[in-house]
Amino acid sequence: MPFYVSPEQVMKDKADYARKGIARGRSGVVIQYAGGILFVAPNPSRALHKISEIYDRIAFAAVGRYNEYENLRKAGVTYADVTGYQFDRRDVTARGIANWYAQQLGQIFTESSKPFEVEIIVAEAGESADADQIYRITFDGSVGDEHGFAAIGGQADQVATVLKERYSDGMTLTDALSAALAALAAPGNGERPDIGTSQLEVAVLDRSRPHRTFRRLQGTRLEQLLAESRAAEPGSAAETGAEAEGPAASADDLIGPPAPADGNPAPPADGNGSSAP
Repeated sequence: MPFYVSPEQVMKDKADYARKGIARGRSGVVIQYAGGILFVAPNPSRALHKISEIYDRIAFAAVGRYNEYENLRKAGVTYADVTGYQFDRRDVTARGIANWYAQQLGQIFTESSKPFEVEIIVAEAGESADADQIYRITFDGSVGDEHGFAAIGGQADQVATVLKERYSDGMTLTDALSAALAALAAPGNGERPDIGTSQLEVAVLDRSRPHRTFRRLQGTRLEQLLAESRAAEPGSAAETGAEAEGPAASADDLIGPPAPADGNPAPPADGNGSSAP
């Protein structure tokens, strides 16, 4: 007779297996900024993308096994195209795609002997920042509605902690990239190397575009953003040089010396700092 294993134990074993597979990779970060939504993921490969476009204003980011989340991406593109063709392009939303992904992953997790070792994010750039949507879908089909930022894969909890400390509403693209790079260097997620354009995959959903908002940041533009983000970091060479020139003027220096106790104005000071005769 076959060995009996309780359903609870089967589900637990599947979940542990999927979590271990996802944790072996590096994390990815999605963060909202004033002009849209930024996606950042360490990826030295130029052929295998972790970040892709799904529809007009919707993008997809994933970590885990490439062949598994690539199949999910293709299926999501097909679902979005068919929905937009049968009904209306405005009926294709990040919420609808996230729910569809949740159904597929939940069914695979329950019925298949091996669950997908993937974690994905579906994000949509709205007409305004308040209309932006970010959804995180895990290997078992659970959906989380994220606000402002999200981290997936690797040591996602540590990465999310750093993002929470550095995130603020209305961030510029440079500030958002700086926060994302700092979060990806969180303890346990690998040491932060001197990251170059060849080691990063970066894309944005630019809400200022009227139709297809997705675009990749590569080459000169990405190098410029990396240089600006490093210069904006506390303790950077630019800030250190500014501090070396001397401390900023205090309020007293700008206002002038206080008046004497008798109420008469203080005599003007000469160039040497002493009172003029």
